[in-house]
Amino acid sequence: MKKLSTKNTLIGMILIPAMFSGAVLAQVGGIDQDRTVKKPEAYGVDDRGVVVRNTTGLCWHTGYWTPAMAIPECEPDLAKKVVAEAPPAPAPVPVAPKKVTFSADALFDFDSAKLKPSGGHGILALNDFAASLKDVKYDRIEVVGHADRIGSDSYNHKLSHRRAEAVKAHLVSRGIDPNLIHAIGKGEAHPVTGNSCHGHGKELKACLAPDRRVDIEVTGIK
Repeated sequence: MKKLSTKNTLIGMILIPAMFSGAVLAQVGGIDQDRTVKKPEAYGVDDRGVVVRNTTGLCWHTGYWTPAMAIPECEPDLAKKVVAEAPPAPAPVPVAPKKVTFSADALFDFDSAKLKPSGGHGILALNDFAASLKDVKYDRIEVVGHADRIGSDSYNHKLSHRRAEAVKAHLVSRGIDPNLIHAIGKGEAHPVTGNSCHGHGKELKACLAPDRRVDIEVTGIK
């Protein structure tokens, strides 16, 4: 066998890496620098994690590549097919809030137990709450009305109870079993403002707004 000269061997050692380097550079040219491969084990990537392409613009597959690993930037049609054939994600498990508080001012006019017209943010929030219970099993819903300290205790107790009953009726209209809803009124007995509100008229009314509320608690969630 004819031995290669040391000179020829050195030339070959220099040319081969150079040719390979040029091929890689040609593959990298023209690709979007911001797009990185999502499955690096399936595609050849450069030092930045960007998919390497050949001189015709096709992505460089590794030996691990399979059709199921196709990504949109390299095989858009195949990637769409993979997504279409993928099993549907499991439906999320419904989670019902255990306790929510609604501002009475958002649900009712002042000194009224009649719910405001549909479309108001308070009514919409109440509808969303009812919808959250659609696929949830529970033992009881307690609707508790609260009032501020403006007026007599007796009057406020009756007003808070009528408001709780109005909220119950609305929940029933949204498909909730009336036998699972218990409505009560506690009047001004449990203020959240404490003794922080003073003054008269509009100033006092605005300060006491947090006391005018309806609490809804769901118990026995299964």
